[in-house]
Amino acid sequence: MYHSPIQLDVFPTDVQMRRIDPARNMRRFYRLSVQRDLFGRASLVREWGRIGFRGQMMVETHPDEGKAITALMKLAAVKKRRGYETLHSCDWT
Repeated sequence: MYHSPIQLDVFPTDVQMRRIDPARNMRRFYRLSVQRDLFGRASLVREWGRIGFRGQMMVETHPDEGKAITALMKLAAVKKRRGYETLHSCDWT
């Protein structure tokens, strides 16, 4: 009775952040997600802008998923230092 091992997600592949400061009229979002492309590489998709508007998007291609997740975690840490808060999946709208 061999059971295949279950791989737990230790590192995030989707992060949603926001920064709201009414005194400065600031309502911003930042989304990061790691996705596979058609050629087996991993892409880090970055989306940002003002809440309620479309915003901008950038796609970075990485040779493997590990490097894309590392880039995601570094960017999330930078945004956290700048005042962004991480949203939990139940807060996403």
